[in-house]
Amino acid sequence: MSLLVPLYVHPAEDPGAWHRLIGAADRTYAVVLNPASGPGTAPDPAFTAAARALRTAGARLLGYVDTDYGVRDRAEIAEDVRRHQEWYAADGCFLDRVTATADGLPACRRLLREVRRLGAGTVVLNPGVHPAPGYVRLADLTVTFEGHWSTYVAAFTRPAWTARHPPERFCHLVYGVPEALVPLAVRTAHERGAAIAGPVTGEPPNPWARLTPALA
Repeated sequence: MSLLVPLYVHPAEDPGAWHRLIGAADRTYAVVLNPASGPGTAPDPAFTAAARALRTAGARLLGYVDTDYGVRDRAEIAEDVRRHQEWYAADGCFLDRVTATADGLPACRRLLREVRRLGAGTVVLNPGVHPAPGYVRLADLTVTFEGHWSTYVAAFTRPAWTARHPPERFCHLVYGVPEALVPLAVRTAHERGAAIAGPVTGEPPNPWARLTPALA
């Protein structure tokens, strides 16, 4: 099992979830740290401690960075990446809300060159849909589905070009999964060409406030 885990709840609010995550670190592809829709304006001691424990347990840490679909200034994005590295020793970054269209690809390519220069070892792109094919070649991992279980079951389609890439380059993040069906969600992702999955039972507005039961 290889899970991408965005756990968007403060360690002081749900310490049990973070404790279970630390104990199951060896089953994760990476853990996304998101103190304040990004690194925030100063180090958070609770996240510093959680990050240290996760690193000790062998987890790969990715700092959450919002790109606002290409609208956000690249210097601000780079600063977020730098803060995640300096404050939480992040191994890389989870770039959220990235563009998916072919005309946004050149700007995304420039952005990734910059974050790689800053030392981001692992870069995950999250357009939340299947983007133009060139995006997948830029990143270590691309989230090609983010949405509700009901949509995943009824409306998921997989472009033919994805078969030219190994499953390890794709991730599906599915929320609203009935707890009993979480193992099925993981198997379904694998059957649909994504070696990495992130099924959670949570619902909007913040479905990622709960730890995936796959790590329970």
